[in-house]
Amino acid sequence: MKPNVTIEYCPKCGWLLRAAWMAQELLTTFQDDLKSVSLIPSEVPGRYQITLNEELVWDRKREGHFPEPKELKKRIRDIIDPERNLGHNDR
Repeated sequence: MKPNVTIEYCPKCGWLLRAAWMAQELLTTFQDDLKSVSLIPSEVPGRYQITLNEELVWDRKREGHFPEPKELKKRIRDIIDPERNLGHNDR
């Protein structure tokens, strides 16, 4: 079964576009590997978390910054298909 990615973002902080951009990046790179990417407006102020099948992959507060697409793609890849080559993202 293909995994689900959830991006929980703070709507009051204006992070919907950032979350949508990350969703687009993931769906483009992993179009055959993911079942879905869901955007969830958080009720927790300042939250920006990304999970894969409920496993926390990225937490903005813990990491101290938002993920770059390259960072996030590597983390997702390392979980769903560690042998996969991400091309220029692996350099």
